[in-house]
Amino acid sequence: MEIKLDTKIYDLLKEYPFLEDELIKINPKFKKLKNPVLRRTVTRIASIRQAARVGGMDPIDLLNRVREKVGQPPLQMELEGEEERPAPEWITREPVAILDADELLEKGENPLTRITKLLREMEEGDVLLLLSSFRPEPLIGEMEKRGFPVYSSEAEGRHYTYILKK
Repeated sequence: MEIKLDTKIYDLLKEYPFLEDELIKINPKFKKLKNPVLRRTVTRIASIRQAARVGGMDPIDLLNRVREKVGQPPLQMELEGEEERPAPEWITREPVAILDADELLEKGENPLTRITKLLREMEEGDVLLLLSSFRPEPLIGEMEKRGFPVYSSEAEGRHYTYILKK
């Protein structure tokens, strides 16, 4: 298995189980991999690129550190710069639901499942707010893939992820 930026964490850990501890050594934020709910769900949609963003790391750095651990040569590449998007006006609306991803994970619940259920019950134009101690990059990607506008920002160590029901 050649490890690339789009390699899913689930596949990576299935192929190289010892990498779980190595990832935690690389970045303590990856301790969340020990959470069985996260392990069963989010790792299936989270790529190395997304995991790096969750951990506040450069994706190429994480990729090459993981590749080194399994004996693959580093890749020389540059990422296209991602521009900071201006905050959309809809995030100023009062959220109809506020969830805390850290609390849900602590209770063994999957934030993506809960959000999906809430979005089905919400009306067009409603906003859902997800709070977390990390940028929920895989969840953001999944919501955008499903056609929901998403905006995420960080302030004082907390991440605020807004999802608009369309």
